[in-house]
Amino acid sequence: MLELLNPYELDCAVKAAMADAGMIISRPLNMNGMLQREHIEGHKSGSKNAAYIVHAEQPQNAWFMDYKTGISGKLNMSGKREPMTKAMRLQIKDERERRKIEQQERYSAAADKAQYIESKAIPIIEQSEHPYLINKKIQPHTARLYGDALVIPIYDENKQIVNLQFIAGDGTKRFLSGGRKKACFSVIGKLNADSPILIAEGYSTGASIHESTGFFTVVALDCGNLKPVALVMRKLHPNKEIVLMGDNDISGVGQKAARSAALAVGGKYLIPPTAGLDWNDVIVAGGSHYEAL
Repeated sequence: MLELLNPYELDCAVKAAMADAGMIISRPLNMNGMLQREHIEGHKSGSKNAAYIVHAEQPQNAWFMDYKTGISGKLNMSGKREPMTKAMRLQIKDERERRKIEQQERYSAAADKAQYIESKAIPIIEQSEHPYLINKKIQPHTARLYGDALVIPIYDENKQIVNLQFIAGDGTKRFLSGGRKKACFSVIGKLNADSPILIAEGYSTGASIHESTGFFTVVALDCGNLKPVALVMRKLHPNKEIVLMGDNDISGVGQKAARSAALAVGGKYLIPPTAGLDWNDVIVAGGSHYEAL
């Protein structure tokens, strides 16, 4: 029979495996065989995105998961590929259900707050009413003012406000805590029968594109959300032409995201010709007016 690791050795072994998955846990692990929730270093204070089960008795094994990234892992001290016990599987299933319910409650609370703030925010019609609009040389469109911040409504596929983006005068951006963002978006302009759907990353880029073309423009909020938003647009408008207006990032991330999103929906993608620029930069400098569209 394989010699059991002492609690310290087992703690170190499991934490090492978790660290390899990007999960750094500072406190000693609970080894009672029951599912535990724990904070991961570097995550938001008070959050408990780690879940784990550690068995200290024979057979010594562990399971862990980072709910933020979805990464999970298993560790068997015997070195053999042993299936998880029925009890472990049930705990994991129950915890995932609890996590799903908690997430939905956070989304619902954030959506209620977003709708309340948006209703209290002040409509604006002039570029001169906020420094960010002046700096980016764009019009307000759907943006409002709440205190000193520009407020951008964010919708889900059911056209309900589920989150808000706040943009400070210096361009600093933040979202409502707990609010949905994946596959959610802001919109600029009206969709008509003849125009394509243009999808951009940021609000200023989307505003510049709409003002330059007159076409309905969707703001995906960041490059990682381009594909999820494009898929929503394709679902809502199966016969529409979709064009991804990507950023020309030095890193290549924006171009790759725009291309991937375009391929996913059978659309096109356009990238500014100069590295480091987005379409707001191009238009403000007097560049292309999208003859290709």
